[in-house]
Amino acid sequence: MNNQKKIILFSTLLSIILIFFVAKFYYQTRHTESMNDLAQDQSQVYVRPHSPTMGPDSAKVTLVEFLDPECESCRAFYPYVKKIMAEFPNQVKLVVRYKAYHGNSKYVISILEAARKQSKFWEVLEVAFYYQPEWGDHHNPQIDILWKYLAESGADIEKLKVDMQDPAIADVIQQDELDSVTLNVRGTPSFFINGIPLREFDPEVLRKQIQEQL
Repeated sequence: MNNQKKIILFSTLLSIILIFFVAKFYYQTRHTESMNDLAQDQSQVYVRPHSPTMGPDSAKVTLVEFLDPECESCRAFYPYVKKIMAEFPNQVKLVVRYKAYHGNSKYVISILEAARKQSKFWEVLEVAFYYQPEWGDHHNPQIDILWKYLAESGADIEKLKVDMQDPAIADVIQQDELDSVTLNVRGTPSFFINGIPLREFDPEVLRKQIQEQL
């Protein structure tokens, strides 16, 4: 092979390699842009303007929890979620979404939404979870018992009873249900850590995934 042919062959190979890397760079750039656009489009599926939150908006980790106040597993997980929020107060933002599975779930969600108007959401949620075995017994639910304990939250009970009738609450429940279907939520509690589903239904795994994101 003479020198001219070698030069032509070398130039051809160099062109192929150059085209390959240019195409690869273009694809990666477009793929990243597409993924970012998709993430922005889907971000509202995780967090809606109506969603109750705890923690700063600047937090590095957004922890989304779909919960049912009448769910026994949600009650069991609650102390671990509180512990995580206490451990990472400025690094984690907790977002609560609703997924109503049980007979009194929507009723209690309405109370929780009414409590937000008094800035008593977390206090009422805590009381609801603490006394859940009494009012939320699935074999013999007695929702009226909950009202006996809600005074412990510091909320104005009579105002709760009025505000829970707000028809806008039904829209909140419906939107959360639609988003839960989009995200393939099949049980409660269901967690998403910066949009990533919890790998294993275990409090320690939840903490580990949060640490990974941090």
